[in-house]
Amino acid sequence: MEARLTDEKPRDVQLASGVRPNGQPIHELWLRITIDRKLNVVDAEASSDWVPYPGSCQASNPAYRALIGLNLLHNFRRDAARLLAGTAGCTHLTELCAVLPTAAIQAFAGDVWNTADSASGANRGSGDESPDSTGEHSNDKPPFQLGRCHALRFDGEAVQRFYPRWYGHAPRTEQRTASSGDAAGSEAQRGSASGMNGGSGNEVQSNSQTEGNHA
Repeated sequence: MEARLTDEKPRDVQLASGVRPNGQPIHELWLRITIDRKLNVVDAEASSDWVPYPGSCQASNPAYRALIGLNLLHNFRRDAARLLAGTAGCTHLTELCAVLPTAAIQAFAGDVWNTADSASGANRGSGDESPDSTGEHSNDKPPFQLGRCHALRFDGEAVQRFYPRWYGHAPRTEQRTASSGDAAGSEAQRGSASGMNGGSGNEVQSNSQTEGNHA
């Protein structure tokens, strides 16, 4: 997976390192990770193609190898911040870490986690489920994605229309936690709903600089 941040201004910008002409990025940063089917990070690299302090900003890129061994669903944001926040890394690359769990959930939906209603005749035998799927839910458990966003709330129109047997039948919190195995549900919900808000201990602190401070 790749996360990219790019920052361009519609004018010439005076930086400490010199004038950055209109059309040339202030930042163009990449964070690339390779994960396995359990969402363990098995490889990681950072790339800083455009930076405000050439020769200095790139020096932190190797630090992002520290992501190797972390799991995207096990306190990933908290651990990334612990390892890479402040002077240990680049503010913007570390903030990019926060989007990785949500991106992985979307990439693996229907593969690692079943997203179809396994008891639904319309989906049964359709070929939509991967033969290698871990079977996130059984007939007595709702599809993984239900109850994790406004559109797919259990009392919402989408659930009533597409997953009618689960309409109005939200499982208890402890049941969802247990069915999510590796705390996938709670982490995915935090990734999609909380973003990078402070206060939970699992979020990357937002240290974005203002336009006048391109550190």
